[in-house]
Amino acid sequence: MGKAVPFLMFQGGKAEEAMNFYVSVIDDAEITRIARYGANESGDEGTVKEAVFKVKGQELMCIDSNLKHEFTFTPSFSIFITCDSEEEIDRLYQGLLENGQAMMPLGNYGFSKKFGWLNDRFGVSWQLNLPA
Repeated sequence: MGKAVPFLMFQGGKAEEAMNFYVSVIDDAEITRIARYGANESGDEGTVKEAVFKVKGQELMCIDSNLKHEFTFTPSFSIFITCDSEEEIDRLYQGLLENGQAMMPLGNYGFSKKFGWLNDRFGVSWQLNLPA
C-alpha cells in the first residue's frame, strides 16, 4: 500500500545542507537515504536526486530541483512539531530561527502552553507547540 509523505523541493543545491541543518538542531532526526545525480544526468552532478529524512518519526522526502522555478516554499504548508518540554521548544525555536524569520514569536496564544511559528533559513515553515 502506498503512503503520503511530505516532499520538499530545494533550489540551488540546498537539500543536503537543509537536511544536515535539521539533523543538527532536532534531536530525533536522521537522514535515511540520499541518491545523488551522477555525471551526464539531468541534475548537477553530486546534488540530491532524491533523499529521505525523518523528523520525530515523520518521514519527509526532498530533492534539489534541476529546474529553476519562480516559486518557493509557502508558510501555508508547515511542519508541526509537538515538543515534550519547555527546554526543547526553546532550543528548537532558536535553532531553526537562525537566519530565518519569526512568524509568531514563542508565547502563550491561549491554545497551548507555548507556541511559535517560523520560516527557517531555507524558507521551510515550522510550527512548534508545547501543549498545556
